[in-house]
Amino acid sequence: MKPWRTVEAVETPEGTLALKQRDVRDFLITIAGRVLMSSTAHRSEVALGAAACQGLQSYAAPRVLVGGLGMGFTLRAVLDPLPAGARVTVAELNPATEVWCRGPLAHLTDNAVADPRVTVEIVDVAKAIARAAGGPPGGRYDAIVIDLYVGPDAGTRDEDPLYGRKAVHNASQALTAGGVFATWGEGYDAGYARRLEKAGFGVKADRPGRGGLKHVVYLAKKGGAAARAPTPGSRAGRGRGPVPRG
Repeated sequence: MKPWRTVEAVETPEGTLALKQRDVRDFLITIAGRVLMSSTAHRSEVALGAAACQGLQSYAAPRVLVGGLGMGFTLRAVLDPLPAGARVTVAELNPATEVWCRGPLAHLTDNAVADPRVTVEIVDVAKAIARAAGGPPGGRYDAIVIDLYVGPDAGTRDEDPLYGRKAVHNASQALTAGGVFATWGEGYDAGYARRLEKAGFGVKADRPGRGGLKHVVYLAKKGGAAARAPTPGSRAGRGRGPVPRG
């Protein structure tokens, strides 16, 4: 098997963020030596993006916010069902990630980031959601998709800026009536599902992987139906550390 080579590395407050490659379609993104995501394991990311936007095909100009660009697989899945008039904003913290998705990673997603419907903002997605929540109705989203390498788990505190009580409330306020809030998680967390319900969401949680570790996709609809937990045997969150996507 070919060895990994570093395509590029940049320093971030969390450590060195690096893009590594060993074949035409075989890439890793790591931070401080830990694997964040792999180009060969992205089933849950695709399921997340597709589930969030599958009901928006009939909208003339739906607005979608994606938190976290990664390798662009979630963005590609978000774009595929959307009409030409859609507007998709991606909130990403690291400018290098956008550069990689426009460059060495572009062929993996048919250059999703270059789609004319897409705008990338270098901003914390929590701030982007809070901005929409406190702004005029025209600034709200029909879907918000959160795909970050640390998802909600049993260690999530109530004041967590992404998955805590206030954050979930902001997400509800930032959505249009019937809007969808979709979140990736490493493992199912009943506490997060309860916070979503208390904020007025109907919640479904699915595990779209096959074998081994199956990550969780939370699909929360504003004013939607009652919650449903994942299938029996699903594991609770395994801590706050990042893991490869699947």
